[in-house]
Amino acid sequence: MKQTHLACLLMATFCSTTVFADNVVTVYSADGLHDGNNSWYKNQFAAFTKQTGIKVQYVESGSGAIVERLAKERTNPQADVLITVPPFIQRAAKTQLLAKFTPEAAASIPTSNHYYTPLVNNYLTFIYNAKLLKSPPENWASLLDPRFKNKLQYSTPGQAGDGTAVMLQVFHSFNGKDAGFDYLGKLQANNVGPSASTGKLTALVNKGELYIANGDLQMNLSQMARNPNVQIFWPKDDNGERSALVLPYVVGLVQNGPETENGKKLINFLLDKQSQSRVSELSWGMPVRSDITPSDEQYRTAVKMLEGVKTWQPNWDEVEVSLSSDISRWQKVTDGE
Repeated sequence: MKQTHLACLLMATFCSTTVFADNVVTVYSADGLHDGNNSWYKNQFAAFTKQTGIKVQYVESGSGAIVERLAKERTNPQADVLITVPPFIQRAAKTQLLAKFTPEAAASIPTSNHYYTPLVNNYLTFIYNAKLLKSPPENWASLLDPRFKNKLQYSTPGQAGDGTAVMLQVFHSFNGKDAGFDYLGKLQANNVGPSASTGKLTALVNKGELYIANGDLQMNLSQMARNPNVQIFWPKDDNGERSALVLPYVVGLVQNGPETENGKKLINFLLDKQSQSRVSELSWGMPVRSDITPSDEQYRTAVKMLEGVKTWQPNWDEVEVSLSSDISRWQKVTDGE
């Protein structure tokens, strides 16, 4: 999921008639919320079109790649709305790819600001093959066991949003970057190697080609029905604590987009109570509004999964500033394995 390589971009329009320039809104999004026959995106885009008459053009890629595309189009923007994950949304704002816009629901979303707003809450996870392993690895040290050599893989930091999250989670669990990089250097002995996509790792774990991989809660819960051998876990740190990085989908209005007003309408629509109340039901995501508590089974399952897990998030602005140097250091400590 959310890989940042320049993959082929998927364009889908939710209309069967000619689209006029003032009757369309274009969304550039990281992947994850569009998966499935009746995903939250598909359902809500259709509802938006029915309510407003505005057709949704959807372009999907990895969290970093979608921002890179937006940057290349800076002098002639093609998108109206950007949806990606931290720290790439911070990079988009810092490089002036986003316009100032405060959604109508901002007061109900504590971490909203003038340039971007959380859209769907999500969390870093790890997965294991529960058919081949009697129990998940207990802690971070367990992942260094030689029995996991070439049976463990995590998506590549700097290329995959979830892979970047793994690096940040290790920093957090080891109380600093030096100890974190030391651990990642040791873990490389078991790591299969680079993977620009997190989503494809789930099927490999299900088949037993891998025993362990990384993921995120929304994606893994939605995949588990098709991958029955996969279960979610979080390794404990030296204090016995299990923790999960908060990794939300975040939405922003594109600077000088072709249909800015339509972009504002879509953002407000996706953040209203009706839309937010269905994100868990349709795509296993968690709503970001503080005034909504869904009652569907998917929401209850996601909440139960997080019991006993401490959720946390870094200062994403600081992460964005140091990301390039951190990725360079990660590459050095994992080279040669």
